[in-house]
Amino acid sequence: MKHIFNTSGKHLAQELRDGKFSAVELVEAYIQEIQAVNPRLNAMVCNRFSQAREEAKQADHKLQTMDHDQLPPYLGVPCTVKESFQLAGMPNSAGLRSREQVIAKEDAVVVHRLRKSGAIPLGVTNTSELCMWMESNNKLYGRTNNPYDQKCVAGGSSGGEGSIIGSGASVFGIGSDVGGSIRMPAFFCGVFGHKPSSRLIPNHGQYPPATSKARDYLCTGPLCRKAEDLEPLVRIFAGASNKDGHCEDRSIPDVSQVSIRDLEVINVPDNGRIAVSDDLKQRQEDAARALQSAGAKLHTQRLRGFRDALEIWSTLMNEAAMTSYVDHLRNGRNFNLATETLRFIFGKSEFTIPSLGLVLVEKISAKMTRRAEQMRQAFRQLQSELSHILRPNTVLLFPSYPSPAPLHNQPLYLPIRWQYTAIINALELPATQVPLGLNLSGKPLGTQVVAPHGCDHLSLAVALFLEKKFGGWRKPSL
Repeated sequence: MKHIFNTSGKHLAQELRDGKFSAVELVEAYIQEIQAVNPRLNAMVCNRFSQAREEAKQADHKLQTMDHDQLPPYLGVPCTVKESFQLAGMPNSAGLRSREQVIAKEDAVVVHRLRKSGAIPLGVTNTSELCMWMESNNKLYGRTNNPYDQKCVAGGSSGGEGSIIGSGASVFGIGSDVGGSIRMPAFFCGVFGHKPSSRLIPNHGQYPPATSKARDYLCTGPLCRKAEDLEPLVRIFAGASNKDGHCEDRSIPDVSQVSIRDLEVINVPDNGRIAVSDDLKQRQEDAARALQSAGAKLHTQRLRGFRDALEIWSTLMNEAAMTSYVDHLRNGRNFNLATETLRFIFGKSEFTIPSLGLVLVEKISAKMTRRAEQMRQAFRQLQSELSHILRPNTVLLFPSYPSPAPLHNQPLYLPIRWQYTAIINALELPATQVPLGLNLSGKPLGTQVVAPHGCDHLSLAVALFLEKKFGGWRKPSL
């Protein structure tokens, strides 16, 4: 059964229907794989193995007694869920020490939909504190490691998902993304991740919740090791919910109907401010040329508006959030930044240094009203620039990060490099992170494929094409 750790959930579901093995056997194999790799990764922070075994028995009963045409698409397939999403019976702290005792009483909307599809959650995975940093590390669960190099970050805030899926010990999972929290972990850990168009997939049932305009920037989506699971998962997750009136019902065009030769591809090598490593730049160029060889029209172009990506994102987020980051952090208790900074210096604070830094940035940003107006104008100019080039048949290739996975703590010294993903949230565009093999050091390479709003099918189709050309995810040697 070794192949079960190298294939898609769609293929595993079919093998279960064909009687190649039972759901009990499949779930047990994945439990053993998690037990083998997780001590080195610290990706899964709480398991539900006993419940999963029972659900596998129920899945086997359905497989044996029901017409296979009536079975849900992922019946019996094991998966994982980011801890910031409600999964009944599991912790839902988002890495915040003051929420250590919070246990979810019901499933988040997307978790409910995933379980209704027949998938069996094995547990919840680590996140950064309050889901607002690019390394999944907190005072409650500790730090998650990259499956390709344990000295490196797994990304954040869906880093536990990226790590456990990248290791091969989970087929797919659920992440959230307000500034790159699906795409960066997927990139660093060599898997696929999709940030959908705004309002396509409900956000209800995760912590911290987004309110007001911030709901347009926060997106829920899948991470998976095989591209063919992306479209089915997006369809399972998508659609309006009576618990999330902000989400819309929209038809999603069929990915199989996309012709690469009908696409226009714009290769954007960098954002004009932060240089991209040579190995990443070359591999993205290779991907662009592969699309061109298949008939797509290719252009290379830099977008001037991307230079202000971080400030634009920060300005829009600060204006959108009805609840400040510091209010989420204090969680109804007293909080003083100076005191907590001193406590951190002496190893006594319950908060991480990125969280304290974000509180400081929030305070400073609130006073920079003139600069904020300049960034609003810069954003309008970027939108205008994109409106002229991003047509319904156009995709951008744009780096997910300036380099392959950095070492642990290194992002603290280079804290603005995640702006490559953040600007796509501000623009509310869909983007699919696509793995493109490994560099000479054995670290994953990749790129994000950005499509017009509502055209998620384009980036998903390109992901399928590039997987065939470059091999997609490759199981690491842990």
